[in-house]
Amino acid sequence: MRFKPVLWIVTFALTLGLVLLTPQLGISQNLPNTQESDRNSIAQNSPSSQPVTNSKMPGMNMSGANEATLKSPALIDFVLIVWFSLTALSVVYVAWDAFTSNPELTVMKWGWLLVTLYTGAIGAALYVLSCQEPEPMQHEEFVKPLWKQTLGSTIHCLAGDATGIIVAAAITMTLGLPMWLDVISEYVFGFAFGLFVFQSLFMRDMLGGSYLKAVRRSFIPEWLSMNAVMAGMIPVMVILMSRDMTAMEATSIRFWGVMSLATLVGFVVAFPVNMWLVAVGLKHGMGTVRVLGRGGHSLAAETERIAATKERSTCT
Repeated sequence: MRFKPVLWIVTFALTLGLVLLTPQLGISQNLPNTQESDRNSIAQNSPSSQPVTNSKMPGMNMSGANEATLKSPALIDFVLIVWFSLTALSVVYVAWDAFTSNPELTVMKWGWLLVTLYTGAIGAALYVLSCQEPEPMQHEEFVKPLWKQTLGSTIHCLAGDATGIIVAAAITMTLGLPMWLDVISEYVFGFAFGLFVFQSLFMRDMLGGSYLKAVRRSFIPEWLSMNAVMAGMIPVMVILMSRDMTAMEATSIRFWGVMSLATLVGFVVAFPVNMWLVAVGLKHGMGTVRVLGRGGHSLAAETERIAATKERSTCT
């Protein structure tokens, strides 16, 4: 079947990524600073050509204990390398399938690609389970369930918001800004990118080509969904990065490991909010170039539905 390669990736990723990556990030984040102080202490107190010994137990070589201290951070880095290797394979698979054989909307193709870049094999698995067309002309029927519609809405939101947050974090941390200013910048930049690009820019055709109408229509749903994404991402970033200074450097693999984990948590928190937004008609769900929404109406019908909803809200 078409999705077997992805399931193999997911199985391996869940074993290594979720079992090893998350606990190690949470437990051993403060070890790099300890390593540096150990190295300085060793360099000052013992000749480089002599083994380190315990003064209370002459003759015992302590280099083995120091090496053991270094193993845990090395394990974290190894797991992250494996995780991002699987991420690269997942991105290639999703890009190939989405742009060659999936009739979904173009914005969703890019949305799935970005979210898979941030969430690795888990994003690829969600794509297969909820969006990959099982058979030709079956996509509309396949994406009808509310949870799949919600998943599409959440991916659409997360692609824009997480991209803005990650870019802002990379810039502010490179500039060495304080944590409070970093969080504010991430919120503003994430909301702006999600609203003005991923929501409004790609919805303007549904609203008669008016970008300003799209901004007004998208503002409240995007604000609610963005707050949920931030509620999941920011605590993860603040807690883990405050325990490991190397994770605050955009050139470090640990920075991207934290961002990957934070995006996954942001997705989980934003999902129920997007389910409500889709259920009440404030956001559209998964669709195709042939039909949008719950697999039963066209882009023209979606435009009329949005206009009707706006008229009702104006009257009330």
